[in-house]
Amino acid sequence: MSNSSMQHADRTDQRLTELEIKASFSEDLLEQLNQVIVRQQREIDALIREVRQLRQQMPEGSAPGLTRASEELPPHY
Repeated sequence: MSNSSMQHADRTDQRLTELEIKASFSEDLLEQLNQVIVRQQREIDALIREVRQLRQQMPEGSAPGLTRASEELPPHY
């Protein structure tokens, strides 16, 4: 094998190793992001259940002190 061929093979091996390292980091990052998404979805689901429970506890029109934000007058009135 000539010196030029060996250098080319070494560069190819080095590039392959660098790509494998990058792929490994990318896989780790993807797994971390997936875990974040799963956790956030669980939190969203819990919040949706909580909102539903609160809506069931407060029948429509039964809270005279609560109004919609669009119906409230600004503080200077």
